[in-house]
Amino acid sequence: MRDSVFKCCFVPPPPAPGEEEPAADMAGPGAKRFLIFFDFDETIVDENSDDVVVRAAPGQALPGWLRETYREGHYNEYMQRVLAYMGEQGVREEAIRAVIEKIPASPGIPAVFQFLRSNQDLFEMVLVSDANVYFIETWLRAAGAHQLFRLIISNPASFDARGHLVLQPYHSHSCPRCPANMCKRKIVREYLARRAEERGGRPFERVFYVGDGANDFCPSAVLGKGDTAFPRRDYPMHRLICETQRNQPGVFQAA
Repeated sequence: MRDSVFKCCFVPPPPAPGEEEPAADMAGPGAKRFLIFFDFDETIVDENSDDVVVRAAPGQALPGWLRETYREGHYNEYMQRVLAYMGEQGVREEAIRAVIEKIPASPGIPAVFQFLRSNQDLFEMVLVSDANVYFIETWLRAAGAHQLFRLIISNPASFDARGHLVLQPYHSHSCPRCPANMCKRKIVREYLARRAEERGGRPFERVFYVGDGANDFCPSAVLGKGDTAFPRRDYPMHRLICETQRNQPGVFQAA
């Protein structure tokens, strides 16, 4: 395998909670050549879905005492409290679904999806997001784009018997850069290792990563010279790449 993100000594784990694992497909004459990882919030959609869901809350706002419970690096825990509060206020699935479905796509994304829909024989698509599975699947189905993705990797979220949306963390990790509930670098490494094994040791010709946030810089930093990162211009991922290229030339390898 070439010197890229595929170079690791990882033993693939079973699918984690919140990860929809399809049947493995072996490499063959029709095996897809390229792999694209997409972020969701402010990448596929033009807003942050965690902010948007608050529009379904009473008065379309959260009380100050709740907002003050946020701790940096523990946003997932904060959103667990937000969704619990909304459930206690009587907010149910219909109201949440209505606001999520109305989030606009980011500029250019519909055209990108149209291109990828026409070239599904070439591109394998995976969505990696620190939002949650319910928000993502709800939006993608409304947009008619759910079937484009081989896998959606995000924090588990589902409605309980009371009708409350219950959020959980995706996993735990030791990366000091990422929030406690998700390291996308770990996810990307593990996915690539598992797919390489399923494809009989045959890597993808090129890996693409599309994102906007600081937590998208972490996985894009392990891409190889033959791979390509697509940071949203002037967003944290873009600024971090520019800073790294300026201060540590050669460290960030992807085009």
